[in-house]
Formats: sequence, C-alpha cells, structure tokens
Amino acid sequence: MKKLIPIMLAGTGSDVGKSLLAAGLCRVFRQDGFAPAPFKAQNMALNSYATPDGFEIGRAQAVQAEAAGVECCTDMNPLLLKPSGEMTSQVVLNGKPIGNRDAYDYFRREGREELRREVHKAFDRLSKRYNPIVMEGAGSISELNLRDSDLVNMPMARYAGAKVILVADIDRGGVFASAYGSIMLQNEEDRRRIAGIIINKFRGDMRLFESGRKLMEEICGVPVLGVVPYMSDIHVEEEDSVALGTKATEASEHGKINVAVVLLRHISNFTDFNVLERDDRVRLYYTDRPEDLADAQIVIVPGTKATLDDLYHLRKTGMAAAICKAYDNGKTVFGICGGYQMMGEEVCDEDGVEGSILRLPGLGLLPMRTVMRDEKVTRQVCFSFRGGELVNEGYEIHMGNTVPVGEYQPLNHRGDGSPEGCMRDERCMGTYIHGSLDNKEVIEYLLAPYMQVNSISNSPDYKEYKEIQYNLLAERMREYVDIQKLYEIMSSND
Repeated sequence: MKKLIPIMLAGTGSDVGKSLLAAGLCRVFRQDGFAPAPFKAQNMALNSYATPDGFEIGRAQAVQAEAAGVECCTDMNPLLLKPSGEMTSQVVLNGKPIGNRDAYDYFRREGREELRREVHKAFDRLSKRYNPIVMEGAGSISELNLRDSDLVNMPMARYAGAKVILVADIDRGGVFASAYGSIMLQNEEDRRRIAGIIINKFRGDMRLFESGRKLMEEICGVPVLGVVPYMSDIHVEEEDSVALGTKATEASEHGKINVAVVLLRHISNFTDFNVLERDDRVRLYYTDRPEDLADAQIVIVPGTKATLDDLYHLRKTGMAAAICKAYDNGKTVFGICGGYQMMGEEVCDEDGVEGSILRLPGLGLLPMRTVMRDEKVTRQVCFSFRGGELVNEGYEIHMGNTVPVGEYQPLNHRGDGSPEGCMRDERCMGTYIHGSLDNKEVIEYLLAPYMQVNSISNSPDYKEYKEIQYNLLAERMREYVDIQKLYEIMSSND
C-alpha cells in the first residue's frame, strides 16, 4: 500500500467540525484499504476515554480510532487538558495526569519544549504503525499570541510534514474573512502547507454557493475541496461541551419517560447518555433547575471533573435537596462516577487533590464514603449487572476511592469478580462505570418501572449503530468532498 503524506484538518476557529470530518476521513481511508489512525497532539476536553491498556485520551480520538477500525492508544492524543476550574486544567501526558496547571503557567514558553518532544515522539511511533495519519488541529490556526507556544497546529504540521486542509464553518457567518484571514496570517512556509479548504455546516441549496466557492478559491489561492452540509442526521459521539447547547432542556408531556440529567458546572463524559437520548421511549433533558426534576421519572447525576465543587454548588442552588426529594417521591436516582460519589454519605479531600474544599456531606442516598486520592483509575471493564450473567462493557476514569459505610449491596461485579458500585434499592444506585447506559440490560432495568406496557426499543445494538453512523458519515464525505483530489494532495511532495 502506497505511503500517504499525513493530512491535518486545521480550523478557522473552535467548533467548526474538525473532529467529525476527521472521523469521516478515517472511515473513508479504512474503506479504501489503508490503515489510518487519528492524531491530535493536544486536546482540551472533559469527555475522555480509557484505552485498552488503562490510560486516558480525549474522547474524539477514541471515536476517530473506532472509525478507523483500530484500538485507541495514548499516541493518538499524547497531551490532554481537562479543565477543573475557571483557569485551571489537569494535564494528562501520555495517558497519565502529571498535575494541575493554570492557563498562564501552561502557555508560558518555559517547559514547552519538553512537552513538544513528547508529542513528537508520540507522532513518530504512530506514523510507523499506520498509514495515513489523520491529524487534527485545535481551535484557530491564527492565534498569533500563542504561536510560539503552539504544540498542536502549524508547528505540529511542520514537524509531521503534513498537508493542511483548512476547515471553515459557514453556519456562523463570515466564512470568507475567516478563511482568508487564517491563511494570510501564516508565515510563508506555513501558508504553502495549506493545500485546500473545506467549507463545513452549509445549510440550504448548495447551488447558491457555486459562485462563492469559485470566489473563495480566487481570494485564498487554494482549492475548495468540498462544501459539506450541516449533518444533523448523523450521530457520532461528541467531546466538546459546546454540544450541550444543542441538547433538550425540558421534559416531554407526550407519553415519554422523562429522564433528567443534572447539568453540573463541570459535567464530564456526557456521551454516557447518547443511547438513552435516542431511545424512542425516552425524553432525555439536561437541567440545573430544581423545579425541573418534578417532571422526571428518572434523575441521573452524571460524572464531573470537580466532585466537591459541584456538590457544593448543588447544595447552594437547592438542586441537592431536589434530587433527594425526587427519590422520596418514588423516582429513580442513578449516579455515574462523580455523581455516584456525591450520592454517598461524605466526600473527603484532605490532601487537596481537587482544590480548597476538604470535606462535604454527600446526598446521603447511598451508604458509601469517598476519599479523594492523587492516583487516577483508568481502565476498560467488563461487568455483570445486578448479579446477572450477561457481560456488559464500560470504562472507569476517576480519582477517589469509594468504600461502604456498613452493609451495602454492590450494583455490579467486574470481570475479575470484584464488587463495583452500590444499590440501595431498585430506585437508587450508583456506579463508577462510564458507558453503563450503552448496555441494553441496564437501560431496560431503569425504564421497566415506568413502562405502561412491556416494550423494548427497536434500536440496534449500540456497536452496530455506531458502525452504521461511521459508514453514513463516510458516504457523506465522498458525496461532498473531492476525495480523489485529497489523495492527490496526500501523494505529492510539492
């Protein structure tokens, strides 16, 4: 198989759709007989994923690896920033946390070369195993004030010898200015590296943009490889919290089972709810208003990057009392990861792992107590649910150790037989396992008390569903992007 030059999808800004397009190209290349792999040197996201060997990467690269048909690994995302405060992030290097840094310290030049060497090593290892490498930039490529410290955009493309495709979002307006400005603000060397433009998120009749496409090529001096429509009908897991702005925020009055996800300030891994969100029996909505829980049959307390801070905020806003009241009124309360920790008797952080709050009483719904620890647990797991025999799959990413206070009933057992989670009764339970709700057995149990008649969703198995979506995404890429021209770009050293 011919060796292709790496390709980087770089953006005119954040949330222009680079991640989704990269996943689509990974599937296209796989379908065409290549062995592609994704790469993003530095990612900032609260939605992360555990690799098979027990490390942590950004969710987008795990999704792209799945689209490419390969197992994810830390070389695909060697540097991950997980925001934990207004200006502070946990820095995860090669899958393991190395400490918390504020934005000013992180982006200073001191120490950046060590991080640069690490991401270069990761790329080198990956490029020896896969062909081609589908790279993704971060945010805008024209942030001049960050150029000297940039690890992920044009300096990374330079190191990799990659051809750059600029992704511009037409839906937000100003597409000509953003594309032209992004190119013209590059130095001469980097400007020559930009080999094409993809206009993304187009709405309406594309024939109306034919003259605009030609004009874009004239003013920017590079070909427009495609004009891609807004793909609201394709469902691929998202990692950016911006996606939460498109989610439902109200219950339904039309015979659906209302599932309320508590909208925490530091919510993480909201991809846990993708399957439930698409279940035709369910209306899933996000809320941070106590009164909205009255309309729900099921309340989910999700994962968080800052358990104690979010627990404090729940108490301050009355949401904690509303969750407890929901349980008292016969509703189901289900906690995942940080939400599971909050549902216990107490959360302690005497070593200041998360911050300045050292101890808070929990919601008191589960007979458990959590002590925060520096060591982060990251692993994929198989588990049986409520003593059943069916093997389910998920993953754990958490800091803290949760232990019982007196007698308790485990919710799950891992593949090695160890107990996991806690179940107070059939309406109150918690688990550390992300992806629990990707498993039909768990979903059917949660929904069963609220079904008017016996009903099972006709949705396909989640793995099968994701494969359908990746193939549909690849089909859309072939329809709207000049893949042949892209191959020519990736085959030429000019």
